Amino acid sequence: MDSNVRWHILNKAGKILKKDKRNGAENFNNYYSSIYDDRWDALKKSFTQKPDYFEISKGLLAPYYIDKASLFPVKALDIFPGQNILDMCAAPGGKTLLIALANGESGAITANDRSASRRKRLISVLDVSLPPDLRKTVKITSHDASLWGVYEKNIYDRILLDAPCSSERHVYLSESHLKLWGPSRIKQLASKQFAMLAAALDAVKPLGKIVYSTCSISREENDGIIEKLFKKREKLFKIENMSFDFDAGFEIKTEKSEYGYYIFPDKNNGAGPIFFSVIAKLE
Repeated sequence: MDSNVRWHILNKAGKILKKDKRNGAENFNNYYSSIYDDRWDALKKSFTQKPDYFEISKGLLAPYYIDKASLFPVKALDIFPGQNILDMCAAPGGKTLLIALANGESGAITANDRSASRRKRLISVLDVSLPPDLRKTVKITSHDASLWGVYEKNIYDRILLDAPCSSERHVYLSESHLKLWGPSRIKQLASKQFAMLAAALDAVKPLGKIVYSTCSISREENDGIIEKLFKKREKLFKIENMSFDFDAGFEIKTEKSEYGYYIFPDKNNGAGPIFFSVIAKLE
């Protein structure tokens, strides 16, 4: 299917969020099959594959294994050593490790997560893996990310917002979560995601960058959030294209959307799904 046609279908189907009397699994299947058409069966099959992991070890005290697709939102931040960086929803910590390695001992990182249990996991990952000189550059916080811009404005050089999302892969593999799935969940998450992204836009410095990412395949949680940001804050930012001319050490196939990129597991040996968009704040 032509990509323009496919994204037109995605756009159209993504706006039809109707409640009905079907069970969660049937609702889930019908909603995503209306978006992805013949590809949906391949995507579901890829969800059952073991994720394709990458070992982060160079520069760490202990290795950490991360989905290969998750390397790309951090790479898209375009980090230079010594920057002031906010990881808004940092747990479990793999992306924070990558940020710390790129930012170096002269940088400063705020790693935030509102959940106490997830924050505990984040602290454990950082304490086990980061050398002391890098670990001391990372401050752990527990704030509501959607309110960040109220208290800190124009502070950060880079912000990663790896937002809580529908995580369809995890839903599909969990009978209890699948049974309870409904399209209203997407609306609820999208509302929170937009609030967080708007806060990030306030908190990042002029000419700084935000990478917005999710592990969702729902347009409402991805391009739909960026589209809403354009409607509300149009003259404050622009979308940047990412260069993929770096050597990741492995091959990943990305697919361009309206405002970002997808990495789908059916095309990448189980890696993903990941969506990410690079948002540059204007002066």
